[in-house]
Amino acid sequence: MPEERENQAEQGFRDDFVQRFADHWNAQGGPRSEGRILGYLLVADDEAVSAEQIAEGAGVSRGSVSEAVRRLRKAGFVDLVETPGERTRRVTVDEDVWGGFLRNERAYLQRQKALAADALERLPGLRPHARARLRNMHDYMTWLDDHHDALLAQWEEYKAAREG
Repeated sequence: MPEERENQAEQGFRDDFVQRFADHWNAQGGPRSEGRILGYLLVADDEAVSAEQIAEGAGVSRGSVSEAVRRLRKAGFVDLVETPGERTRRVTVDEDVWGGFLRNERAYLQRQKALAADALERLPGLRPHARARLRNMHDYMTWLDDHHDALLAQWEEYKAAREG
């Protein structure tokens, strides 16, 4: 009985984690179902899970899983892996999904920087307040990109110190 209560408590916390993660994800503009899926994957015991397991564990429809996995994969949060003896691929989250997110962020920064540079060049008649917003956009993306390698190195050092 004590083990059963512990399992119920763990499952209750997992469900709460999935909901809270989805709330945070949604507050940042992401779809709630996508947040539920990523939240579930973060606490899933299996390294890779099927779409059916995700739908059940995250409490979303099977259709939501397909669409969300496509978006999450494009953003670098999840990947698909082959499973011997199965026709479909399973979904997995890297152990260092946040470091992976940081690594993938560089392309976003460079695209945003190029967009701002293009606007500054092609809209010479902008008033000062609009030009300042675009210049800050460009310079912020440049600044972040310039510090990106250092952030990645610091993250790896932090993980090594934590493990050591």
